[in-house]
Amino acid sequence: MPLMTAGQLSAPGSRTVRYTVYPSSPLVHDPIFIYCNSSGSQKGELRAASPKGTGPFNFTWYRWNDALNTFNELIRTDNGVLSSTVSNLDEGGYRVVISGGYDTTLTGWMHIDRPVAQASLRNRTCDYVALSGGIAADDFFYDDIATGSRIKLPNGVRFLWSSDPESVIPFPDFEKNPQTFTPPLEDVTYNLQVSDSFGCVTESSFFYESIHVKAEFTADPVKGDAPLEVLFTDKSVRGNYKYTWDFGEKTPDGKKVPDWVVNKDSLWIFAEPVSHKYFIPGEYSVSLTIESDLHCIDSFRLEPEIVVDPSDLEIPNVFSPNGDGINDYFIPFSKSLRYIAVEIFSRSGIRVYNFIGEGENLAAWKGWDGNVNESSSKASPGVYYYVIRALGWDDIKYDGKPQRGFVYLYR
Repeated sequence: MPLMTAGQLSAPGSRTVRYTVYPSSPLVHDPIFIYCNSSGSQKGELRAASPKGTGPFNFTWYRWNDALNTFNELIRTDNGVLSSTVSNLDEGGYRVVISGGYDTTLTGWMHIDRPVAQASLRNRTCDYVALSGGIAADDFFYDDIATGSRIKLPNGVRFLWSSDPESVIPFPDFEKNPQTFTPPLEDVTYNLQVSDSFGCVTESSFFYESIHVKAEFTADPVKGDAPLEVLFTDKSVRGNYKYTWDFGEKTPDGKKVPDWVVNKDSLWIFAEPVSHKYFIPGEYSVSLTIESDLHCIDSFRLEPEIVVDPSDLEIPNVFSPNGDGINDYFIPFSKSLRYIAVEIFSRSGIRVYNFIGEGENLAAWKGWDGNVNESSSKASPGVYYYVIRALGWDDIKYDGKPQRGFVYLYR
């Protein structure tokens, strides 16, 4: 019976159909047509078809009267037709009486469904964003046509929060009023989608302008000899009011960064320092704290730490200044030296090379090229005696027996 009724009475454009359960007539199941009211001005439409495709017949339409509990409100009559349609209908019960050679009555109910969705900002601070969701689904009723008693049509509601671009929303389909402590760093549009058991969907959105900050930077290089010059590049978001860099300078007890070092201070208050030099070997924990004009604060600490290698001095015992590009200079392998003095003597005690260097000229030093006292005269192949004195940036002195010895010159 329900299948035959549904085939004769239809609701073009409706979203879904349910069937009545009348306590007074449990075997009668009239269709309940559900329209989704997405536009806010949705009206219904019912169409009655000729039974078994025969006809023509007469179609008379009535509307249910809630006060009198009967179908006595005449809508209109179509005579001598194969089908009849009534449009622009409000919610309620409807009946069509088909007569003129095949007499039958068809009854149906209609509801205009629009779930409620209302998205808004509940609260925000520098640390979190709290959303507020207004969520509801309509309750629908139909009447027992024999007794007039009202019967509730079961309905449920579901919801889902989202954002564009995507950001963190904890339990977006469980918490009606979610709160995130991972607030968006860019402007987003928050959206609340609400749907009910009949498949009707409503959405509500609002634009959120981010106030949140994130401190971040990169460093290059992060390891090397002293003095190690490190370039820091700011990658922070919305740190437009105040920057505080802590370069982690911790001079060992009894040691002091030279007075001529321009940026020896540990703190820097500009957005992007060009570079910072580390002179004392060790590990340096670097951090950045930013603050926006709305006084939102965030900090970032660099991992791994900046590492400045300890001083070291290793002296080769042979070199071959023959211009082949391989081992052409006598130069000690060194790390983190503040100062070095090199003297080289022939076997007869004549000094053939002398170098004293620190700072830039130490960094640019290539070593002894095998020429006598930096002239065009080439030193003869053989054994030469060296005396080297050096001081590391960690104040280790290299001025003992290991720094005195012989080097072999081959051509």
